[in-house]
Amino acid sequence: MPIQPLEPQRLYRQIAEQLRELIGKGEFAVGARIPAERDLAKQLGVSRPSVREALIALEVEGWVEIRTGSGVYVLDRSHRTAPPVNGAAGAEWGPLEIIRARRLVEGETAATAAQYGKRKDVDAIRRAIQMMRELAARSEVPHEGDRAFHLAIVNACGNVVLTETVQGFLESRHGPIFARMIDYFETMDSWQAAIGEHEAILDAIAARDPAAAREAMHEHMDKFHQRFSASWRRAKTS
Repeated sequence: MPIQPLEPQRLYRQIAEQLRELIGKGEFAVGARIPAERDLAKQLGVSRPSVREALIALEVEGWVEIRTGSGVYVLDRSHRTAPPVNGAAGAEWGPLEIIRARRLVEGETAATAAQYGKRKDVDAIRRAIQMMRELAARSEVPHEGDRAFHLAIVNACGNVVLTETVQGFLESRHGPIFARMIDYFETMDSWQAAIGEHEAILDAIAARDPAAAREAMHEHMDKFHQRFSASWRRAKTS
């Protein structure tokens, strides 16, 4: 198969572009199943999570259909009147790349909040977790509480640049690729686990322990990343 290895630091955009070109040239026929994620990763010389982001980008753009438990299949675009849409893969940050960036930045905001945060900041973090619990108890996805939690932590740092950076991270969840990934891999069970991770961060901040707060945030982001890197077999059926 005429696939060229990519540099390890390349992101899902280059993978999506190469697969899109192969589909356009007929290397993958309409209705055909694209090679498995692990095989594409090996041929491209990249990680499986990067391939996953690329496949979801192509699904968002209407090039493929992902059938959980079966595979990824090429869609027929011959009857589409609009030109091919390449914007999702070209403009949006990769969800897993965002999580890695958040780990770096928010590990430090948690440590700073533990060191310099005031009582009102700790109270705001605690209220955000309570909001998450209440939403989850009603089987509602607690995005609002999660947003309030991370903003309460960064607000405790007293730095508008950091606040706007974290706001940008949180807004990225509304991008089409990130949103599709959420559809596949976030469940109420995963949110219950996340609430527990948030509570560990709160405990460390309330205890004025910067090192423990940083470690708890790193652990939360690592588990967030793991949930999005889970086997497709564990993903929700769409």
